[in-house]
Amino acid sequence: MKQKNTMTPELLDQFRKQVRSNPQSIAEAIDTIKAPDAAELINELPLEEAVMLFLMLPVEESVAILNEPSCERRHTILESIEVERAAEIFTQISSDERAYIIRRMNQLARERITPFLPPDIIKNIRFLLQFPPTSAGGIMTTEFVHLQPDMTVAEALDQIRLASRQRMTVYSAYVVDNNSHLLGAVSLRDLVCADPQKMVRAVMRKYPISVNCLDDQEKVARILAKYNLLAVPVTDDAGRVVGFVTVDDALDVLVEEQTEDVYKLAGVEAMDDAYMSVPLLSMVKKRAVWLVVLFVGEMLTATAMGYFEGEIAKAVVLALFVPLIISSGGNTGSQAATLIIRALALGEAEMSDWWRVLHREIISGLILGAVLGGIGFLRIAIWSLFSTIYGPHWFYIALTVFFSLIGVVLWGTISGSMLPFMLKKLGLDPATSSAPFVATLVDVTGLIIYFSVALVVLRGKLL
Repeated sequence: MKQKNTMTPELLDQFRKQVRSNPQSIAEAIDTIKAPDAAELINELPLEEAVMLFLMLPVEESVAILNEPSCERRHTILESIEVERAAEIFTQISSDERAYIIRRMNQLARERITPFLPPDIIKNIRFLLQFPPTSAGGIMTTEFVHLQPDMTVAEALDQIRLASRQRMTVYSAYVVDNNSHLLGAVSLRDLVCADPQKMVRAVMRKYPISVNCLDDQEKVARILAKYNLLAVPVTDDAGRVVGFVTVDDALDVLVEEQTEDVYKLAGVEAMDDAYMSVPLLSMVKKRAVWLVVLFVGEMLTATAMGYFEGEIAKAVVLALFVPLIISSGGNTGSQAATLIIRALALGEAEMSDWWRVLHREIISGLILGAVLGGIGFLRIAIWSLFSTIYGPHWFYIALTVFFSLIGVVLWGTISGSMLPFMLKKLGLDPATSSAPFVATLVDVTGLIIYFSVALVVLRGKLL
């Protein structure tokens, strides 16, 4: 077997230059590097060249590359090559990746490729497609080794050898009864170290960790991480083993979910492809939706300032602190939202903890507001020693800023921490309470708090 090169950034850059200067050499170049690196190179090719490449590569090499989740446009590539070759490649891809790809194919491509697939593959695809794509069933692999409890260790090893020849990936073998109910799990290490004449039931680990086929993929990823598992069996409602989810699938899930959350925190719709692969108009559309929503929200800021137009006219100095006030509230609100979204995502906080979170954030908001308010007060006081910019009523202006910052920061922490709970209660993604959304909300209410405090403190002086 040909030794594949381990890709370094320098070597990858060298391959990129080779491909740009001589595109015809890419098939030979890819044959010398590992599949994940080949997938990265293919992502940079125009679709036409990527399709031509898969027509030149051996089927085995094509399967290895298309099995990589990092390979973008997998469904588009298979849609574009001749149907017989696409079916040959598709048949050999792992079951979980087949389900991922077939979900993204258009209806016409599905109808074209189906007649060329073996009946067992078609049956397997239909079985996987019944599960939501973000569930354990949607990301599981159905090709697993199942053992009977009355087998000997030697017989179990023979069965595993047979499975490996069928290109199954063996992390653990699952012990099931005649109805496929999960009885236990046994690792290769356990089998290799055991007496060949021992029964599997004497070697297996009873009551293994398992997940339900409808469990959310994030929950599955957390279970794999918590218990340091390489794979976890997936069972249906009757307790029958239907597949397993591997740690690499869990890693892909975490990367996908975190990427989606980062987009939402920035007020951007999730991108289906890498940045450079997304069409410009599509990217503009994904960014414009949230920008329009936030812009309309910010219009309320102008409305709020218009409501206090008379106060601003009487005390123009108040306008100097508007950016300071609203940015402080927005920043603290964004901080609180980010902390709570992360806590909910990692299971560090549950829905029932909302009251404890509120209590903590009220105290945090008061302390943070007092700190920022104190700095603002000192700033005005020190400036007033050397300047008359704030006039003879500088002390009352400083008090206004002090109490306004306490109120705005307190409101920002409460809003930022409670919005994720509210959205989750409504069945929405907490990450939707993105930093821009929280900042916009606090901007409007912050102005109202600021000018309301000014009306109370400055009444009879400047107002």
